Amino acid sequence: MFTKEDLAQIASRGASAAIAEKQIERFRTGFPWMDIAAPATPGNGITVLSREEAEKAALYYEKAEVAGKAKFVPASGAASRMFKDLFAGLDAPNPKSTEFVSRISEFPFYTPELFDGKDEKGVLSATLLEDGLGYGSKPKGVLKFHKYADGEIRTALAEHLVEAQEYMRSADGTAKLVVTISPEHRELFEEALAEVRESYEKRYGVKYEVEFTYQDRATDTIAADSCNRPFRKDDGSLLFRPAGHGALIHNLNAVKEELVSIKNIDNVANMRLLPETAFWKKVLMGRALQLRDTIAGYLKELDAVCGPVSAAPVMPLIPGYNNTLGDPYATDTCQSLCNDIEEFLRNELNISIPCKGDCKARVMALREKLDRPVRVCGMVRNQGEPGGGPFVIREKDGSTSLQILESVQINMEDPAAVAALKSATHFNPVDLVCCLRNYKGEKFDLTEYVDADAGFISSKSFQGRELKALELPGLWNGSMSRWNTAFVEVPLETFNPVKTVLDLLRPAHREQID
Repeated sequence: MFTKEDLAQIASRGASAAIAEKQIERFRTGFPWMDIAAPATPGNGITVLSREEAEKAALYYEKAEVAGKAKFVPASGAASRMFKDLFAGLDAPNPKSTEFVSRISEFPFYTPELFDGKDEKGVLSATLLEDGLGYGSKPKGVLKFHKYADGEIRTALAEHLVEAQEYMRSADGTAKLVVTISPEHRELFEEALAEVRESYEKRYGVKYEVEFTYQDRATDTIAADSCNRPFRKDDGSLLFRPAGHGALIHNLNAVKEELVSIKNIDNVANMRLLPETAFWKKVLMGRALQLRDTIAGYLKELDAVCGPVSAAPVMPLIPGYNNTLGDPYATDTCQSLCNDIEEFLRNELNISIPCKGDCKARVMALREKLDRPVRVCGMVRNQGEPGGGPFVIREKDGSTSLQILESVQINMEDPAAVAALKSATHFNPVDLVCCLRNYKGEKFDLTEYVDADAGFISSKSFQGRELKALELPGLWNGSMSRWNTAFVEVPLETFNPVKTVLDLLRPAHREQID
């Protein structure tokens, strides 16, 4: 399949021919559809907290001990999709490009010197092209998102810094951020950070620790042509493409801290909404830590009652003899504990486990389900915004679990799957909290909890030629498939993404006007 030149090209990227061959095979076989049991809804997968319960969770976060915490912000790539309608307007005006131009003075990046006196095409060019702001090729993180009454203007990165000091500050006054970027944008991010770092540290009494990290080129996936053969450029070389945000599981795996908050770079709001945003982030972290501690308690009890896995004796089966005698798994105490664990898994995590054949198998199955990374995902009421949704699915082993699915993972020819999609009440705003250590305080290897079957194939083009692209299981989709997951409803006010430039005109991104 691959020539000597191909193998050298693959090796130069830090990848392997075996992985590339598996990816080509994926184009031929495709990915299985997710087996949906039901949409996750309030009372069936989504927890709706009372204000009192939310406050207790936030307080739990404030008092809990954690081995470090960090804010993880996916920020890779340019903001070209944010300006799609504006680029189209350079060729022919459209309603959105015309609205943008008519309201240019309302945007935080407006200056009279740059924009006044220009016609529609001139305003668009000054916004998008390099001889102006160059926003069409810059990453969202360094774009000016908000302007305040005192004249301060903040980028998306600056707003994340302000958020971090509000709810991710460690006991020593440090707030850590891990920001995933593209290598070519590093200088822009460094400049945006330097512009505000010193002033924010003085203003908020915080010390920022900011780490910029790249998506590894070795995680790029090979492209295929319409016949599922390796796609080749005009010079005969192979084409590799970034594999989507699922590749960032390796970046997340490199984070040393135990408690990690994840939020996309464009999901920030005017500072007047910060108190509510920070409160609910603390609620999610409190719920994650509550689950962490409950799970740790059960695993420690299993060790004490049944013995650690490695210490458990293997009991030989003797015909005509009561084989449960002396079996630590068959004691009433152990089985009663298993009953409690099954109830916890069912009620808190929507995990149901098929009946196992014997006591040991039951204990092993429960231990395996418990001893996993924990994530708590905020979910907002469905208001028609784009994004994946929360579902209860059936796993390959017959158990159920909570998962975030994208529409491409749902079989639209399956009436039951379509009905589940239409019945969904919430969607995923990418607002989640993770606990990355096990009950012994050891760091999980997150790559062991990925469902390789949860990726998908999309249609793209390269220099006018159609191709097939393979995306790895998404960071909060298949890459976290085997995590212990809980969904918690959060207010819509905490979700304020900027998907198009006109979103900056929404109330959440502007000063409140009396």
